[in-house]
Amino acid sequence: MVNLKIQKRLASEVLDVGIGKVYIDPERVEDVKQAITRQDIRSLIRDGAIKKKPKKGSSRGRIRKRIIQRRKGRQKGPGHRKGTWNARYPKKKRWMSRIRAQRKFLKLIKEKNVLGSSDYRKLYRRVKGGFFRSVAHLKLHIRKKEV
Repeated sequence: MVNLKIQKRLASEVLDVGIGKVYIDPERVEDVKQAITRQDIRSLIRDGAIKKKPKKGSSRGRIRKRIIQRRKGRQKGPGHRKGTWNARYPKKKRWMSRIRAQRKFLKLIKEKNVLGSSDYRKLYRRVKGGFFRSVAHLKLHIRKKEV
């Protein structure tokens, strides 16, 4: 085995990587052995006799598999949860989804002429004030008013 310690060190400095990341082409060992200056090393890098080994990454295969399982509802039990329910599903997000659903429902029944504009306005303001817990509660309220 040819000792290329000095060449590897020089190449690592030129390539700005660690010594372990320097690859020397086994077929061009004799050329590399002759290189004693940084300029020689640079020319060998240009020729392709010396290369920088690629950076190793982390495999995402296991994570992709876990994501698929979570979409199915698996791996979401109490042992996997870190935040509280409020942290995992914040109050504002809950409010936004609830209010949007209620307003959408109000708009729909107004367009179907189930409600007059004054009734629509009153209900809209109540929705904004958080009077109704859900769309079902809003429907119940409207039914009671009609009867």
